[in-house]
Amino acid sequence: MNDPESNKANVAAFYDMMFNQCEPRRAIELYAGDKYIQHNPHVATGKSGFIDYFKKMARDYPGKTVEFKRVIAEGSFVVLHCHQNWTGGLEYAGIDIFRVDGNGKVVEHWDVLQEMPTASAHTNGMF
Repeated sequence: MNDPESNKANVAAFYDMMFNQCEPRRAIELYAGDKYIQHNPHVATGKSGFIDYFKKMARDYPGKTVEFKRVIAEGSFVVLHCHQNWTGGLEYAGIDIFRVDGNGKVVEHWDVLQEMPTASAHTNGMF
């Protein structure tokens, strides 16, 4: 059974724990399903690939943060619209798409990132 509100809470907690709290192993242990499929070409598929990548990111970019602007759920999918702040002044607008299993556990991930622009043809902002 997929409850959209529970799925949103689980995915947001998973992402916050991995990104903001820099605890990818704990995030996987608490919020991932039996298998974890990754579509980001920089991250190896599987749980260990996820843990290794985000441990490295925590070392290389201490103090990085993500803010959820929107959390949207439909069926077994949850979409996070995020503002990422990385050390060194790097900022990104991101869309992360997660698929959860019948227990609300994260089992698959896709993402797209756009570097925050220094100028824009409008005043609408990125979020």
